Amino acid sequence: MMLNFLPSKIVGVIAGLLLTLNVLFWVTLLFIVSIPKILIPWPPLIKVVNNILHWIGENWIAGNIGWMNLTQKTEWDVQGAEHLNYNGWYLVVSNHQSWVDILVMQYLLNRRIPLIKFFIKRELIRVPFMGFAWWALDYPFLYRHSSEYLKKHPEQAGKDFEATRKACEKFGTVPTSVMNFLEGTRFTPAKHEKQKSEYQYLLRPKSGGLALALNVLGEKFNSILDITIVYPDGIPGFGEFLCGKVKRITVRMRTIEIPKHLMHGDYEGDPAFREAMHKWVQELWSEKDKKIETLVKKTESK
Repeated sequence: MMLNFLPSKIVGVIAGLLLTLNVLFWVTLLFIVSIPKILIPWPPLIKVVNNILHWIGENWIAGNIGWMNLTQKTEWDVQGAEHLNYNGWYLVVSNHQSWVDILVMQYLLNRRIPLIKFFIKRELIRVPFMGFAWWALDYPFLYRHSSEYLKKHPEQAGKDFEATRKACEKFGTVPTSVMNFLEGTRFTPAKHEKQKSEYQYLLRPKSGGLALALNVLGEKFNSILDITIVYPDGIPGFGEFLCGKVKRITVRMRTIEIPKHLMHGDYEGDPAFREAMHKWVQELWSEKDKKIETLVKKTESK
């Protein structure tokens, strides 16, 4: 039964309550199951525990999908999700506009591809409940030190890449989807203006994390899953989504063959390789920008 006929504020309260209960239930299970992983770091046991944790993660997302179906009346326009492989390795890239993006991808990709692992800022490990959940599910945490910080603390240089490398190495034994928002932050008009981005609908992409993931797992990945998300009625806040105010979501997916010459290389130490990676990512972003423009014009005409 859809609850979207109720006033939006009531829908938001119900959705927020269901979201919170879903988080508390599955995080509690994650904590209980993770205890052996913390106390007995024996590889065969960790492998079994990780399988259970991934099962919990998928059911957690299924719970999110459940409350979304109950409280949201969204018109979905989705293309490209027909031939995905649950047993494959995917490097997932997407534009990033809102926290809603994550729920959109969970809604469309859960159990169609392996559980998505996001690159997360290391300071977010302190977020109550979620920080522990991300750790338990082996999400890769990044330091992301600023250039100003590295000038003052040169000994910290390379820690971002080393942390990402160690995280990605864990994904080499079981099918995994590694998610990377190449813009590194959510798009806003203010950020777009400050950056003087050459793209109309996107911030400039950062290719370092992508390069490292390819360096560590390049031959494992079946392909890059390129996702483009458009909100025809404007970029929503998370609260607006909970209140059922997001009426239309447009998503386009495509798989891209990974260029062989970009699978392995020294991104930090080889200027030629770094330039080749930058060029390829910029071409990808130019295509995405044009696609968003086409989709925006199409939805405006409806």
